[in-house]
Amino acid sequence: MKKDSAQGEKSPSELIDARIEELGDWRGETLARLRALIRQAAPEAVETWKWRGVPVWEDAGMICTGETYKAVVKLTFARGAALPDPKKLFNSSLEGNTRRAIDFKEGDPIDADALKALVREAVSLNRSKTKR
Repeated sequence: MKKDSAQGEKSPSELIDARIEELGDWRGETLARLRALIRQAAPEAVETWKWRGVPVWEDAGMICTGETYKAVVKLTFARGAALPDPKKLFNSSLEGNTRRAIDFKEGDPIDADALKALVREAVSLNRSKTKR
């Protein structure tokens, strides 16, 4: 990973590690679990750190962001409106034409298989866009 001079000498992955540790509660655990599933589904994805503290996963474009708030961990898919969602994971940001998000509240189950399928679809969509 490249070092980001604006963030000192830490790589984006190290900054994400630090965020997870800093949260120290269910939000950190949830973000860590989501990160692991994203890595399993898209092992070639690159972790980046944008907008002064938002973990982002990219492969031929942005896949999703992992934002943490007081009551939710929000996984926002950059092109979510164009993705099939047969398991109805998207439960937030449904009104727009581009993005879709999944809000995870404390104690919410994570459908690992469905989430990994969604991540793979996002990567496939990004890669098909760059081939044109």
